[in-house]
Amino acid sequence: MIPLHDSIPRVHKPYMLYAIMTACFAVFLFEKTLPQDYLTEFFYLYGVVPARFTNPEWAVRMHFPPDADYVFITHLFIHGGWLHIIFNMWFLWIFGDNIEDVMGPVRFLLFYLTCGIAAIGINILFTPTSMTPVVGASGAIAGVMGAYFLLYPHARVLTLIPVVIIPFFFNLPAVFFLLLWVVIQLIFGIISLGGHAETSIAWWAHAGGFACGFILLPLFRKKNRCYYCIVPEGTPPVRPEVLSPKPGDIPPSEE
Repeated sequence: MIPLHDSIPRVHKPYMLYAIMTACFAVFLFEKTLPQDYLTEFFYLYGVVPARFTNPEWAVRMHFPPDADYVFITHLFIHGGWLHIIFNMWFLWIFGDNIEDVMGPVRFLLFYLTCGIAAIGINILFTPTSMTPVVGASGAIAGVMGAYFLLYPHARVLTLIPVVIIPFFFNLPAVFFLLLWVVIQLIFGIISLGGHAETSIAWWAHAGGFACGFILLPLFRKKNRCYYCIVPEGTPPVRPEVLSPKPGDIPPSEE
């Protein structure tokens, strides 16, 4: 399933979203300049290798440098190929601007990084012996999707579902799209525990990131910026069209 557009307009320019996407593409272009041997080493040094943290003796034998906590951040900006980064950044673009609207840029960055760190921690919990480096922003993006699920269940997502070579387009409720997405991650995560599925995808980071976004949203959202989201019963929703205009205000625009 590929989301093409959602029905929730944004109010503010998502400057932090732009910065995160720019950083990811910049790192990816740097990766493209590396010879294959150096690129593999780059993945192992700056990606998250679960066994590096659960089996210290193995990590020493493999000459991993000590004090590697930085990888819980750096892995979020590294991607394994063009499809990997394009799909990740596209999902972030579709769902991230509305979440930044609700949080503001600084809180959004902290939320994004927190979800990414928690997601990879959950992935280590389920795959502690893996010696394969995990890279990519998908755990953090899953957190954004978990927050979107809570805030905008009334939204609709124009979705492309390719069947063989025939594209089908559906205008799906966001709650259905996101639920189906996270259920797929859980199913493949459970299958992967038995060793019967491709393990190059960190399914548990996806599912864990989604859960973290769902849980952590109340700590990061700003109630006075909840423009089009579902709000607690008894709280009047904020609508940008009824706010007092101020010089320099950015009018609402569609994605």
